[in-house]
Amino acid sequence: MNRLAVAALLSLSLLAPALHAEEVGVAARVNEAEISNYRLDRYFADFLKAKSRSVASIRNPSSYKRLKREALNELIDKELLWQEAHRQGVAVDDEQVRRELSAVKAAFSTPEAYQRQLVESGFDEGAYAEYLRRELVAQRMLNTLVQPLTVSDDEVRRGYQERRASFARPEQVRARHILLRVPAGASDEQVETVARRIKKLRRQLVAGTDFAELARAQSEDPSGARGGELGYFSRGQMVPAFEAAAFALDPGEVSEPVRSEFGWHLIQVEEYVAEGQLDEAMAMATVRDQLLYQRYVLARDAALNRLRSGSRIEVARGL
Repeated sequence: MNRLAVAALLSLSLLAPALHAEEVGVAARVNEAEISNYRLDRYFADFLKAKSRSVASIRNPSSYKRLKREALNELIDKELLWQEAHRQGVAVDDEQVRRELSAVKAAFSTPEAYQRQLVESGFDEGAYAEYLRRELVAQRMLNTLVQPLTVSDDEVRRGYQERRASFARPEQVRARHILLRVPAGASDEQVETVARRIKKLRRQLVAGTDFAELARAQSEDPSGARGGELGYFSRGQMVPAFEAAAFALDPGEVSEPVRSEFGWHLIQVEEYVAEGQLDEAMAMATVRDQLLYQRYVLARDAALNRLRSGSRIEVARGL
């Protein structure tokens, strides 16, 4: 699952009625659907892993409470999206769920290791497949609620004029990447299993497979939906190992597998731009991307606010 896209859901802080204190098994109710404390604790662990943190690393009680409420807010938003998807008939087919499940299994060295992790996480395979389905449906519903987004040429031109002084151009590359995630705390064997998968993908690219098509099919990063497109970036914007590899490539070249804190990457540089003044066409493209992102955030916030305002949300006291 492309968790970075789902994790982008807005953590709203609207006031909600508190559940009775004796209902210790329920963290929240969303239109009568319960989010159990068990489900919250399980999700909270994943929430922290996505931030490269663990429960044991949080020593400040107020920080712990804030982070746990953020995780609960994400679960509430996902539940709202799931319910809205059910109401509108938005769904994903079984084949999409099977593909996601296969990608998860492939990260484990053996079927037994995968089954052990399922048990430790409190799932059986049927329940985990249903979890994946809900994640996919929630993301699809969010995309439906915020699309289509457009920015007019006049808006881009005005934005460019307002930002013109900021377009001194650093050294940059425009690149795509494919990411295969390595779970936080993965064993050496799991890391090596994912490494073998990324090497296999590189052999496909060397043999002539289109990078963008392979990224759409295999990348576990949200950019996979865009063919792995990362746009232009300069030094200091990416993690060090990724940056070093990207700036060492010639346009059209595909990197060897690159290990970062997120997993294993393959990188293809499409263009190298020397330091200088950003040309107008490139600056206008940057402005368009910025305006589209701003519009996306506003649309996302508004969509989630609408879902919340039309729903009854009860949160247990103390959360």
